[in-house]
Amino acid sequence: MTAADVLTAVLLPLGALFTLVGTIGLVRFPTLLGRMHAAAKPDTVGLVLLLAGAACQLPDLRSAAPLGLVALFQFVTVPVLTQTLGRVAYSRGETDGERLVVDELAEALDRSGEPDR
Repeated sequence: MTAADVLTAVLLPLGALFTLVGTIGLVRFPTLLGRMHAAAKPDTVGLVLLLAGAACQLPDLRSAAPLGLVALFQFVTVPVLTQTLGRVAYSRGETDGERLVVDELAEALDRSGEPDR
């Protein structure tokens, strides 16, 4: 057993565990914003761990480059998507204001004078 095999044996189950935890959070969290958080954060980390584990089994760095591009694309798109979806949900009143501990968007809208939609 090589070091790459050991690393793969650690990274793949760890990535699967992160993804499982995110999926459980997606089902169990009561609010839309909580579900979006559960879908974005642990699933992104889980995917990167799975990709890293798979990359350890590839013969060279050139073969692993597409996996790195997938991870980069995930890191670039998921935060933008969740921010946009959260903002749209907030503006449409789909969020539960009673469950928000701090409502920074309402404070920013009050300071800017922009009307709530």
